[in-house]
Amino acid sequence: MEIIISFITATVIMGFLDFLWLTVIAKKLYYAEMGSLLRKKPNLPAAMGFYVIYLFGLMVLVIEPALARDSVYFAASMGATVGFVAYATYDLTNLATLKGFSPKIAFIDIAWGTILTLLTATGAVAVAGLM
Repeated sequence: MEIIISFITATVIMGFLDFLWLTVIAKKLYYAEMGSLLRKKPNLPAAMGFYVIYLFGLMVLVIEPALARDSVYFAASMGATVGFVAYATYDLTNLATLKGFSPKIAFIDIAWGTILTLLTATGAVAVAGLM
């Protein structure tokens, strides 16, 4: 039951925080830095694919091991690590291969991915631990 609760919680946390980030907090910044590279409307099937795969990886690599250890500290540290590695891989690859990709956005996005994944993993483990 902990796994199901933690998965639902992770989905809600990540969905809410990333929606807020992309539609309210960072939207103007992304358009100012990379407007010509961005779609007018996101490719929703691709976005959903990302979230499903990312949450699956987060469950396997961070949340399930943290629940087994009964440790929100493990969830926080490994969540931050996975977020940093995943978002750095994406952003640094874009910097290496895409003309016009913003170094400023890369730095901010890596920081955001680290924080987002830390909060998602920690929240999921904390809530599951309360049940």
